Amino acid sequence: MSGAVILGGRAEEASTRPGPWFGGVVAGLAWLAAAAITSLAPDEIEVGRTQELAAIALLLGGALAVAGLGAPWLGQLGQRLRVAGPWLTVLGLALIGWELLTAKLAILPLPFFASPQGLLEVYLEDWPRLGESVLRSLWLLLSGYVLGAAAGFVAGVALGWSKAIGYWVHPVLRLVGPLPATAWLPIAFFAFPSSGSASTFLVALATWFPVTVLTWSGVAGVNRAYYDIARTLGASQSFLVLKVAIPAALPQVFVGLFMGLGSSFSVLVVAEMLGVKAGLGWYLQWAQGWAAYGNMYAALLVMALMCSSLVTLLFKGRDRVLAWQKGTVRW
Repeated sequence: MSGAVILGGRAEEASTRPGPWFGGVVAGLAWLAAAAITSLAPDEIEVGRTQELAAIALLLGGALAVAGLGAPWLGQLGQRLRVAGPWLTVLGLALIGWELLTAKLAILPLPFFASPQGLLEVYLEDWPRLGESVLRSLWLLLSGYVLGAAAGFVAGVALGWSKAIGYWVHPVLRLVGPLPATAWLPIAFFAFPSSGSASTFLVALATWFPVTVLTWSGVAGVNRAYYDIARTLGASQSFLVLKVAIPAALPQVFVGLFMGLGSSFSVLVVAEMLGVKAGLGWYLQWAQGWAAYGNMYAALLVMALMCSSLVTLLFKGRDRVLAWQKGTVRW
């Protein structure tokens, strides 16, 4: 009897297991076609790294085809791949179109349009300079962002809690806050001893305003009944601020942090273009000056991935801190 139950359970598990992932097979075929076109079709313009690009597309296409056939045994990874299937197919087809329009047919001519091989060549040959620029930009962004977020959080709590501080600071905030941080470039480079510290100040300033406004709004909007209940239980002023006002305002605080991250990233690029010796903004200016548009596009792709990754990490932190609001704001 127990053996029949076990066999029945296994049969039920096998029947509920998803079948092969045909979308993965289609995506694999798209990437294999991209590998064939890249390797076999003649290049209209002189490009390097063609065979390396074809090898990468071949490996990816083969892996997707195998994953499509073996998806029922991949578990959670198989489920994630099924969701990403259409995008994987579109990216393979996009590579084919990009390759044909640039390297194979030269419809989009050099130097203004780089081929896929051009970007791959940048990553393989200029990675020391590009890698240093990424690390410098990350350091500048994170240092300025942390300083600006901390200052904005403290200022927002003070504005929302104290009427006296709000009376004196609110008019200044309304006057100065909406100005773009880049408008302070001349003052920043005059007031600070180095271009690096001036750039950090500008990134912090871009972060400070949205974090201040949203934190202030969150603290000021806390239901007064929460304070009354806490006071009846003997809560002190510090308890009301730390245990009532700030936790209730955290959803608004995270909105300000998201907005501050976007603002700081845009200011980062401008600040690096005007003063520092390394960084993605500097790298973009250097590439544009030498008409190395492949390097410029490679840096832009890295910037997009870096910004997206930072926002994703911030969202994960938000979901952990505000577990009761998990999924209400998506990225």
